[in-house]
Amino acid sequence: MIKGAGAVLILLAGTLIGFLQAARFAKRPQQLRELIHGLQRLETEIGYGYTLLPEALRRTGAPMTQPAASIFSGAADRLELADANSFEECWEESLQQCWPLTAMRKTELATMKRLGSTLGMSDREDQLKHLRLAQQQMQAEETGARDDQARYEKLSRSLGILIAALVVILMI
Repeated sequence: MIKGAGAVLILLAGTLIGFLQAARFAKRPQQLRELIHGLQRLETEIGYGYTLLPEALRRTGAPMTQPAASIFSGAADRLELADANSFEECWEESLQQCWPLTAMRKTELATMKRLGSTLGMSDREDQLKHLRLAQQQMQAEETGARDDQARYEKLSRSLGILIAALVVILMI
């Protein structure tokens, strides 16, 4: 009786772990696509709207879903504080707070940090160039993420179930 209940719990846990990992593979391309759209909106706000950076960040993050929206709105909130640091510090604080909630990897984080070191520090044209570069890098990452999703999403689900089944078989 107890072995049977333990076996069922192990199967459920293994299946859950496999499905959670598969969901992570599925979320990454979606979040990257949303981040790319956010960078495009930010480029429009800076390039054509001549909007100040805190307001441009706020407008960029408004239509987005979490956790991507909190990256932009968090940086805007930090910039508007009376004792605000430089934009780069505000951007990095926002990234540090929000990045663990995403399914994205360190390569995307490095791209976003590099972007933060140039925004607000140079003229408008230079900022637009850096935004376009970040978009291109994110699009390359998105292509890789879609490939990973196609390759590993189903594998993760199956592997979670199979490893749990192996543990149950070894247990009995």
